[in-house]
Amino acid sequence: MRIGGKSRTVGPYLVIAFVCIFNMVPFLWMVSTSFKTYEEAHRIPPSYLPQNPTGESYTQIFVWTNFPRYYLNSTIISLGTALLSTFVGALAGYGFSRFKFPGRSVWIGVIIATQMLPGVLLVGPYFKMLAAIRLYNTYPGLILAFTTITLPFSTWMMKGFIDTVPEELDQAALVDGCSTLGGFWRVILPVIAPGMVATMIFAFLLAWGDLLWVLVLTSGDNMATVTLGLSRLVTQFRIIWPQLMAGSVIGAMPPLVLYLILQNYLVKGLTAGAVKE
Repeated sequence: MRIGGKSRTVGPYLVIAFVCIFNMVPFLWMVSTSFKTYEEAHRIPPSYLPQNPTGESYTQIFVWTNFPRYYLNSTIISLGTALLSTFVGALAGYGFSRFKFPGRSVWIGVIIATQMLPGVLLVGPYFKMLAAIRLYNTYPGLILAFTTITLPFSTWMMKGFIDTVPEELDQAALVDGCSTLGGFWRVILPVIAPGMVATMIFAFLLAWGDLLWVLVLTSGDNMATVTLGLSRLVTQFRIIWPQLMAGSVIGAMPPLVLYLILQNYLVKGLTAGAVKE
């Protein structure tokens, strides 16, 4: 019985340790390669740690490429997508949670079903529509495109968070003189703040890490994002691995820092939204 009890106790920790190692090794290898010289990065067999550490590749990524512009573009597009998707998703989630109307279950099912469509099938029509309304290769065009991708899941998440808020709070706000929208703004939103943070992080990460949509919906170098800029470092005849890894490390910092700062809100939001209708 003791052996069995210990195995049941140790088992989950082994699984967690394996998952941590599986996820951390590529990141650590990326950081290590970013401090290697070009010759050492292409050496066979490879060295696990840089023998002569140098930060030259971090300087080169800013001097040889338009990386500051890529960084600015990614920040504007990702933040715009996160804010717009969360706000509109909160309004839609509030409507699905609080109001009874014919076909409500069908409509929420249709919204979730749109997530099943591969993005590669939709990027062509989006290109045609943005070009027709003259939003191709612009910040608003990219933000709207990414918002349509993240909005269905954001709506579903926000509906789950709002379902956890007692309807008595809405009624109390109406008694105090608030309108329906005023009660939503003054009462509901502060209560579901952790859920909104979780939704914003989801939308931000999706927009920050996308490559296909930015590749199709932009032209030139001025609207390129971090992912698109890094992909251009991979050429037909040469790959400068230290510079590519340095750019990847810098590009991974905003999501990492954002998660570390808001991880408590993220956990609270995800657990608060885990309700069954």
